[in-house]
Amino acid sequence: MTAVYTITSGLHDEASVSRLSDAFLTSVFPDGNFIFKGADFSDFGTQELSLIYVRTGGAEGIFKQLLPELLARGIERYFLLTSGKSNSLAASLEILSYLRQQGLKGEVLHGSADYLQHRIGILETVAKARKKLSGMKIGVVGQPSDWLIASHADPMAVMDKLGARLVEIPMEELLNEISKASADAAPQEVPMAPNVRASYPGATQIYHALKVLVERYQLGAFTLRCFDLLTAVGNTGCLALASFNADGIPAACEGDVPALLSMMIAQALIGCTGFQANPARIDVQTGQMLFAHCTVPFNMVSNWQYDTHFESGIGVGIHGELPEGPVTVFKVSGKLDRHFAAEGELMYNQYEDNLCRTQVALQLSPDDARYFLTNPIGNHHIILPGHCKEVLEELL
Repeated sequence: MTAVYTITSGLHDEASVSRLSDAFLTSVFPDGNFIFKGADFSDFGTQELSLIYVRTGGAEGIFKQLLPELLARGIERYFLLTSGKSNSLAASLEILSYLRQQGLKGEVLHGSADYLQHRIGILETVAKARKKLSGMKIGVVGQPSDWLIASHADPMAVMDKLGARLVEIPMEELLNEISKASADAAPQEVPMAPNVRASYPGATQIYHALKVLVERYQLGAFTLRCFDLLTAVGNTGCLALASFNADGIPAACEGDVPALLSMMIAQALIGCTGFQANPARIDVQTGQMLFAHCTVPFNMVSNWQYDTHFESGIGVGIHGELPEGPVTVFKVSGKLDRHFAAEGELMYNQYEDNLCRTQVALQLSPDDARYFLTNPIGNHHIILPGHCKEVLEELL
């Protein structure tokens, strides 16, 4: 919920200011979905989003006197809402300049009612996402796969920037749980090749074992060194990861923590973990790209089939088809000091037996496609439904 606090110069007539303020707030919050706090700042910062409504000019000194109290609560970013009436915009600009001089962050929220509704909506979404991420435990089951030499994460940066904590879980613990886990029979009504049907119960054992670890460690997300399962139990984690992601628990492949962080951010912001995939082909002249991977969240696809895992030819992989239309490709670095977000279109799904099982062709801009060949953040990237670059970049 958004809370609105006010600062007002005593030189202005309160009755007149209140009439203007009521009309302005009604235009910004037409559904009335906000908490009006007035000049009482005693709980400032406790709501998901707190706005300082600068109602008049001459309020700069009031804010300067108030700032030490707000800083004592650890607040370093301030959103100044203003209608522009009664010289309030001028005061807001002076306050923002003062904040910048103090090394603090801020933004003046000013413009049409439509713009303010949109901008405040973005800020509310980000505030709610940060609350979801704060305190989350992130499981790293096994270490990142040996080939992911650039895909590790900095635990201190993850804690500092997301408020989340990495929890290392030995692969041996998962294997022990797999040996004890129950197995589900393959559904008879679903067509599968005989070898895939034979592997299906083992794939569900991996799911049930991971569920035990999620509950034991109270994980909000996890990544799995899944290729170790090929030799250890003769199966894959593709089915399990597709299920966890569909249930809203971000689950990444190959022990890739930066990919997982990207999926966590996406889930918190838009309610979808996204499709973790790696580029298979890139045409920088046209911006067309092909992405593929052997697992995809069940809730992202219009339909799917069970197949083998591509590299090994064993286990249970997912060949899914994603809806055509707008998408965003997203990735954060392991230190969360860099990110990539590009909007494009999913043009079509395809299937070739020499690639990972879910395969999608995207249209990006040539410049965005060139990023992959000049300065990529690892190989895995996350494909999200819809155009959501604005809200991703606001959080970061």
